[in-house]
Amino acid sequence: QVQLVESGGGLVQAGGSLRLSCAASGRTVSANAMGWYRQAPGNPRELITTINSRGSINYTDSVKGRFTISRDNAKNTLYLQMDGLKPDDTGVYYCNFLVRVGPWGPGTQVTVSS
Repeated sequence: QVQLVESGGGLVQAGGSLRLSCAASGRTVSANAMGWYRQAPGNPRELITTINSRGSINYTDSVKGRFTISRDNAKNTLYLQMDGLKPDDTGVYYCNFLVRVGPWGPGTQVTVSS
């Protein structure tokens, strides 16, 4: 059974950094395309970055140059390094597989103060 658990969020000032983790069980992170999603208050969930099984990466324009997606195959964990955070980055962050989407985890709250 697939399970995803996000962690690492918090309250940070604008310009600060956070590193999010997504621990996966029941499916291999490195063998599947995965992504990080952000849900800002009052908005739908938005896909902001993806990595496929070959390591090819894409970012939405709003996070390009500031966020970095990566994975640790030994830990079966996906990461999101977020630098240069802005108040618009505030929201709940989720990870998931892009194909055969798994059950959504609890997400991790990121709040960026101005």
